[in-house]
Amino acid sequence: MAREKVELPPFQALIDAHWRDVARLARAMAGDDGDDVAQRAWEKAYAAYPALKSAKNLRGWLLTITARCATDVHRARKPQRPLDEAPPVAVDGPEAAAWPDPDLWRAVNELPERQRFAITLKYVGDLDHHGVAAALDTTPAASRRLVSDALATLRGKLGVHDD
Repeated sequence: MAREKVELPPFQALIDAHWRDVARLARAMAGDDGDDVAQRAWEKAYAAYPALKSAKNLRGWLLTITARCATDVHRARKPQRPLDEAPPVAVDGPEAAAWPDPDLWRAVNELPERQRFAITLKYVGDLDHHGVAAALDTTPAASRRLVSDALATLRGKLGVHDD
């Protein structure tokens, strides 16, 4: 039984539609290495594109690749100094003026890595919990917990209270 060929848009159309999302997520997750992460994500996507079995959620597929590339960069880094002395990752990105609240993003940078990645994927990448879970290689329940814990920490740091 032959497998049906999936009709994919030209790769350039994919780039044109989603380059900002990939660049923004890469920069938010990898700071100064964001441009390299975005480039690596596009290279991996290009290599895997012809073998895709579905064209259903190409944006989510690209953002998952981007998140995994950012995670690889973090894993490859060798600590140069104790973590408590390391400066936070800068979240400014190609469209720095588009980041609405610098105090919020400073607080996001201070979150533990998995919480920071989860909340960035959820709110910058606009992924649902299944997408966040796929990007972080965890379960949707763990994704919900990471995002929930991150939000609780941010509310405490920023003095935001539910009334």
